[in-house]
Amino acid sequence: MSGVRFSLVAILGLVVALLAGSPVRAEAPAFSDTQKAAIEKLVHDYLVEHPEVLVEAMTVLHDRQQQAENDDRRKALHDNHAALFDDAQAPVLGNPKGDVTVVEFFDYSCPYCKSVENDIRTLLKEDGNVRLVLKEFPVLGAGSALASRAALASRAQGKYEAFHDALIATRGQFSEDVVMTVARSVGLDTVRLKADMAAPEIEAAIKANHQLADELAIRGTPAFVVGDEVYPGAMDLAALKQLVAQARKD
Repeated sequence: MSGVRFSLVAILGLVVALLAGSPVRAEAPAFSDTQKAAIEKLVHDYLVEHPEVLVEAMTVLHDRQQQAENDDRRKALHDNHAALFDDAQAPVLGNPKGDVTVVEFFDYSCPYCKSVENDIRTLLKEDGNVRLVLKEFPVLGAGSALASRAALASRAQGKYEAFHDALIATRGQFSEDVVMTVARSVGLDTVRLKADMAAPEIEAAIKANHQLADELAIRGTPAFVVGDEVYPGAMDLAALKQLVAQARKD
């Protein structure tokens, strides 16, 4: 019966293509209006009697699309390996020579990024062989972009990690006053910070992160890359540890 079902679905596809004016092969016979009507009625009656066929077909379509997306993402991971794991513009926390690298795309305004921060810190504390690469990926407005530029600029004063932690811990919207207040709280020279934020390489780094996220079909924050897989969404400490352990096995 399954073969019959998919034959009828194929017929439905042909009917839709014909009615939509899609090109068919030159050798394919043209259907008369009467034949079209007969095919439409045949398919219509069958689908009314067996609506599960549509569910079956949609499931197959979804699986194929998901597989194609996964294949594209793995290729993108391979093609962008250096940009992900060896980007000199990306801050690195944890053990710079760790045997497992975790890449995080994040936004300072993202509540899910804030919620996962404690678990990330615990992971780095408990596992001294994890290297964390941070990808500033502001997607939640101008305040997020401002915070990311300031964070990257703070590297010139050697205070990225402290500033990063303080920004993650900050609640509410980011304005210039808020960002500079947080900067002063960790000992940053805000006059120098503002000047460093205007450096073209700061904006270039954020733009590159957006392009990389687009290549990897990352559409929100947080998102993690471990090994040859992308893991969108927040995860707890147990899940992070599992990813690290699996990466060591691979």
